[in-house]
Amino acid sequence: MRSIRIAARDLRLEYRDETRGERHVAVDGLSLDVLADEFFCVVGPSGCGKSTLISAIAGFLKPRAGSLTLDGKPIGGPGADRGVVFQEYALLPWMTVLDNVALGPKLKGVAKDERHERARRYLAMANLSDAAQKYPHELSGGMKQRTAVARTLANEPEVMLMDEPFAAIDAQTRMTLQEELLRIWAAARITVLFVTHSVEEACFLGDRVAVLTPGPGRVKEIVDVPIARERRSWAVLGTDPEFIRVKDHVLASVRDVGRKAA
Repeated sequence: MRSIRIAARDLRLEYRDETRGERHVAVDGLSLDVLADEFFCVVGPSGCGKSTLISAIAGFLKPRAGSLTLDGKPIGGPGADRGVVFQEYALLPWMTVLDNVALGPKLKGVAKDERHERARRYLAMANLSDAAQKYPHELSGGMKQRTAVARTLANEPEVMLMDEPFAAIDAQTRMTLQEELLRIWAAARITVLFVTHSVEEACFLGDRVAVLTPGPGRVKEIVDVPIARERRSWAVLGTDPEFIRVKDHVLASVRDVGRKAA
């Protein structure tokens, strides 16, 4: 049985709304477990606290109540054991793709030859070896996002947190990136927590999918996705009855919490 990597118990998260000058409760009473090496997806309506949860696990936001742990230890702040991939690529335009990916190890003091070797390994994993000497402005949106994933992996974290990383990508490229991400994850074998608005994306990627209620968010249900990893391609799952059944179940759950909030 896999160990629990991330554990939230009766979690309450708040942030300050600078526009209104008041505190906002994003998550309240949320409890869930994410297992080691699991691909865990989170969906829910806008304002349910998905991105706030990512920020708390990354260590950018401290809980107001409850507990949040990584491998049984309280999360007290950012750490090298967690890497974050945002919707924005945040690549440094004056650096090559290779140097962007090697930046984290460089900041840790890793020698140049070693960090470049590591960067090339993860660029190869992301099918970006030929782009190593290019600059960000020479890349497509999909290539930029794969570079951002490779950069995160080059830090060799235990957990990769992904906050709607494909939201700004066109539909066809997004499907390709989803398949690429699963291939990279299978090679890297780390824990991934992936936040998305797309039920279809969550069911395609996830081992399990958590559905959050409208804010303040809490877990309505967690749905298993019992589809073998070797079958996770759009050519196979596009018309697969089991995939459609799981997707329809999660979609109905999201719509149910949306109706109750209306």
